[in-house]
Amino acid sequence: MKKQKYYVVWVGANPGIYTSWTDCQLQTKGYEGAKFKSFDTRQEAEEAFTSSPADYIRPADMSFRTKPSVPVLPPGLTGNALAVDAACSGNPGMMEYRGVHLPSFQQVFHFGPVYGTNNIGEFLAIVHALALLKQKGWDMPVYSDSRNAISWVKQKKCKTKLPRDNRTEKLFQLIERAEKWLNENSYTTHVHKWETEKWGEIPADFRRK
Repeated sequence: MKKQKYYVVWVGANPGIYTSWTDCQLQTKGYEGAKFKSFDTRQEAEEAFTSSPADYIRPADMSFRTKPSVPVLPPGLTGNALAVDAACSGNPGMMEYRGVHLPSFQQVFHFGPVYGTNNIGEFLAIVHALALLKQKGWDMPVYSDSRNAISWVKQKKCKTKLPRDNRTEKLFQLIERAEKWLNENSYTTHVHKWETEKWGEIPADFRRK
């Protein structure tokens, strides 16, 4: 029996989650700039649909070709900054995240792998960056390509639907620590959305997509 697939359409005639390739094509075929991807489970599809397609689709997979092949620095960035990103082998799967300094492109921190999701990794990466900058007394902005993770940080809550069980207990302890830090600390660091469409992949990208 053929395994059920779930198709997320972020940009198309009618964005949503579809259970057949035919329905997905009806929403995307001939639609300029369409963004869509298949997932193995409904949970993965639902989590992806609430996230940015840039978290799941590499430039070569997109129907348009506007992304630069080499990352560039954000316009107006004249000083230092941190770019953060996460990677996940499967979603959920083995996840890791890191922070990269701009403009030197040197890795500043790295964590993982641990079982989790890409969105959780993006969230933890931002909080890690905020905590590190405050600890060191460094004044620089943080860039993330995940609108979802940025929103979670602003709300001081990781709103994942990933079940908490023996496999994910370690990850949820990290999430609780990150949420605790957000609730107990103030910071002046600005967290910006990395505009992948204009600037290419974020420099912290793991280049495995």
